[in-house]
Amino acid sequence: MTSVYVETSGEAPALARAEAIAAAEALGGGAAGGERAVPLRGLVEVIVPEPPGAVALAARLALAYRCLVAPGPGGPFAASASHEGRAGRPAAFRRIGRSEGGSDPGVREAGRAYVQGGGTIRLDRPERRYWIAESEGGESALLREVATVDRAGAAQRAQPRLPFRRPVALAPRLARAAANLARVRPGESVLDPFVGTGALLAEAALLGGRVFGIDRDPAMLRGALRNFAHLGVTAEALVEGDARAADLLPGETTFGALLTDPPYGRSSGTGGDDARTVARDALARWAERVAPGGRIVAIRPDPEPLLGTPWRLATSIAVRVHRSLTRTFAVYERRGPG
Repeated sequence: MTSVYVETSGEAPALARAEAIAAAEALGGGAAGGERAVPLRGLVEVIVPEPPGAVALAARLALAYRCLVAPGPGGPFAASASHEGRAGRPAAFRRIGRSEGGSDPGVREAGRAYVQGGGTIRLDRPERRYWIAESEGGESALLREVATVDRAGAAQRAQPRLPFRRPVALAPRLARAAANLARVRPGESVLDPFVGTGALLAEAALLGGRVFGIDRDPAMLRGALRNFAHLGVTAEALVEGDARAADLLPGETTFGALLTDPPYGRSSGTGGDDARTVARDALARWAERVAPGGRIVAIRPDPEPLLGTPWRLATSIAVRVHRSLTRTFAVYERRGPG
């Protein structure tokens, strides 16, 4: 296992932290722990197997900028910078949370130590990038950037760029964070009983999941298929019908994850039925088909749980989308064996 520091983007901090840990869990790791772990400002420390390591972690994340590791033998950050300079690579230094570093005393000190060790400074296309982070106690640590998060790719999946658009659709970064909370793994079956524009299933598919969905509105299913084609992903099956009664392929008996953003409002996509009742009943039905160890992630405009025994609410994170809408990301895990 290797320790990786994730620089979160500042968007929905609690959700970003939970996403980083869940993404590491999906890769076979998890949160860093132990008495020796020292929290660094703006960073979430996780552990992942090597391979796939930090590059695979960065490829999963949405609410982050980059993944970093502690270089060399550790110790004081200037000594670490000097040790790293022995490789003779052109490098650039910055402080976490700042885009420029020329006037930062810590950045200048690290740069001098790096040059004394044998390296060179190149701000334009350096071969290595180093970042200085601080602990809550004010101590500095040097970290080396090993992978960046494809934030531009997420922007290309935003609603204005898709062929099928709806104003209430979930933003791709939030949808990816939800898919990470569900710990979607390659080859795993993922169900969304309220497909909508397909934002959640698209992100699950981009993580390698085999996706299945249900929606009572055929226009939504056709639109979701258009978006999937635009993004280069496919669905195993999309079924028209009420999620409380419709069924999927007979051979698909269990799912590794259930991931959904049910409609809200008294008549939003529910045929006039109470939206909360529809969501609760549909989730109760399909929760029985989630495999042992699988997760359910449901996004709601209120914090009230949708599932009871044998499921427990493991995580609940409220994210303010805009002035009149807050979405709660609820993660459910099954109590006890199986």
